[in-house]
Amino acid sequence: MKVTPFLWFDDNAEEAAKFYTSIFKNSKVGKVSRYGKEGYEIHRRPAGTAMTVEFEIEGQKFVALNGGPQFKFTEAVSFSVDCRTQEEVDRLWERLTEGGGEEGACGWLKDKYGLSWQINPTILGEMLADKDRRKAGRVMEAMLKMKKIDVRALKKAYEG
Repeated sequence: MKVTPFLWFDDNAEEAAKFYTSIFKNSKVGKVSRYGKEGYEIHRRPAGTAMTVEFEIEGQKFVALNGGPQFKFTEAVSFSVDCRTQEEVDRLWERLTEGGGEEGACGWLKDKYGLSWQINPTILGEMLADKDRRKAGRVMEAMLKMKKIDVRALKKAYEG
């Protein structure tokens, strides 16, 4: 892959990488580079503290950086997760919001690190793209009232 999301954390990049890889199947933590005593006057990190942590989720590579408190995540960037079943939606929703995460509207949430995720069942996109605009409209209306997406409720709205 040519493009790798690079995520800036204050001081918990290694913890976050382990958290994310514990949630998703086919995931792993890779190389960890550590701060040395060199440059301490700039980075202010004790020698041995993780600087960057490479990790992978379902084939997507990421790098997490312990860069300090200067920058925070915003909803302007999120990761969308395609889910095949309601059980997968439920499991990921529960895990990603545990420990201080926040539920948002329409399948969006923030995890305990402030990173935004969209937990979307595959069927949602299929229904919203239906050529029958009445069906798609009913699905949209139902989804707009949800936090975690409820596939059964979407199907009911779709069928009218």
